[in-house]
Amino acid sequence: MQSSPLLLEEPIRMASILEPSKTNFFPAMTKIVGTLGPKSRSTDVISQCLEAGMSVARFDFSWGNPEYHQETLENLKAAIKSTKKLCAIMLDTVGPELQVVNKTEHPISLQADTLVVLTPDQNKEATSNLLPLNFSGLSKAVKKGDTIFIGQYLFTGSETTSVWLEVSEVNGDDVTCVIKNSATLAGSLYTLHVSQIHIDLPTLADKDKEVISTWGIQNNIDFLSLSYTRHAEDVRHAREFLSKLGDLKQTQIFAKIENTEGLTHFDEILQEADGIILSRGNLGIDLPPEKVFLFQKAAIHKCNMAGKPAVVTRVVDTMTDNLRPTRAEATDVANIVLDGSDAIVLGAETLRGLYPVETISIVGKICAEAEKVYNQDLYFKKAVKHVGEPMTHLESIASSAVRAAIKVKASVIICFTSSGRAARLIAKYRPTMPVLSVVIPQVKTNQLRWTFTGAFEARQSLIVRGLFPMLADPRHPAESKSATNESILKVALDHGKACGIIKPHDRVVVCQKVGDSSVVKIIELED
Repeated sequence: MQSSPLLLEEPIRMASILEPSKTNFFPAMTKIVGTLGPKSRSTDVISQCLEAGMSVARFDFSWGNPEYHQETLENLKAAIKSTKKLCAIMLDTVGPELQVVNKTEHPISLQADTLVVLTPDQNKEATSNLLPLNFSGLSKAVKKGDTIFIGQYLFTGSETTSVWLEVSEVNGDDVTCVIKNSATLAGSLYTLHVSQIHIDLPTLADKDKEVISTWGIQNNIDFLSLSYTRHAEDVRHAREFLSKLGDLKQTQIFAKIENTEGLTHFDEILQEADGIILSRGNLGIDLPPEKVFLFQKAAIHKCNMAGKPAVVTRVVDTMTDNLRPTRAEATDVANIVLDGSDAIVLGAETLRGLYPVETISIVGKICAEAEKVYNQDLYFKKAVKHVGEPMTHLESIASSAVRAAIKVKASVIICFTSSGRAARLIAKYRPTMPVLSVVIPQVKTNQLRWTFTGAFEARQSLIVRGLFPMLADPRHPAESKSATNESILKVALDHGKACGIIKPHDRVVVCQKVGDSSVVKIIELED
């Protein structure tokens, strides 16, 4: 069984599968990103989402205005305060997204085997045989025989609100298509996806730049989800833009891979980005169905080896309207964890779904069960082999800390860090126990006022598998001149005990800097 991503003790007692799952303070090591929207924006529901295991809140600017999202964010802040649970903020850009403009918002019925014209003239009204778009270059991008998909924004695939079209004629700016299946377009926002075609629009649109430089700055966003990333240059351009916006130079950029163009340039994009989001909804349209799993496994593996977070979307679509996921969805979530993903994004399920809290809870439980049988030993060997020799100083310390923790069956790894890099490196080796990342704030001054760093670094670890941050008192330095920094270690241990992850007689592995040296030590706790 050692070469399998699954670690099952032989012979496995089938009856043990029926034993109830143990509840932990941390629902799962795999993180959950929840998209906040109409069904999940009240303080009460957000509080329940945080308690259920959401650690990153995603604000999707494909719909809703900044005032609407600001109101939701204020409710999130109140929920964080009342639950005392940290939560990071992710701003998701619109990017070069093609949308059907239906000003009246009346349902549009489309009949199979009839014709429909796609036009860039947004002044025209949407009807059963005419659909205005927000893009004028479609006629130049497509040719006869190309496939076009139109679906409700964050379509779940189970609606009768998605339609496949085949281009039959290009006439000036207009594109005439044959409708392949009958459907009714009902709802406010419909997106259009053309299979394997380059759309000549900027990845960071002017509207996105405006939102980032106003709403983004105002709210110190932790992550920027860069929709439709197609080249490494897209990430470089976004980073250059953020670098001019004060504190946002610390914002991490997650490249969202949504089409074959992004897939083709994946390696260069991974090198530039801070993390990757595999947008399986759009990718599932661009790729043949039998290739989707292959891309998922290859992409997650590359992210793991690079030590960058891999985030997967579109997991329990049917929970938008149902209280339980399908068998296939439950298995899919587990496989994402076994593949090595850091986090899972919930889109329609929490945005407009009927059961946002239950969805987060169920996905967390599935993740926790999958983590129990994750073959860490096999993964560790692969990661060490990939890094090669000689290892860097930090990489060596991180891998040693994880190896030591597993050998002594430690209940937790405590890592002191100021930038968060050491803790992320430890998490890269996928320890089977939680990593408590104690972020030590650093004092900075511009000669006019003092500021502390650390909050960004703490929140940004909320998307990394197995990493659980706590902000330390800034009066305690991250680097200690003596072999132990007793006061801050005691605070971390007390926090672990309060969370229920540290018990009497447990062993704890501590990773910290002492002077110019990095030290890994094992502590055995007393009563």
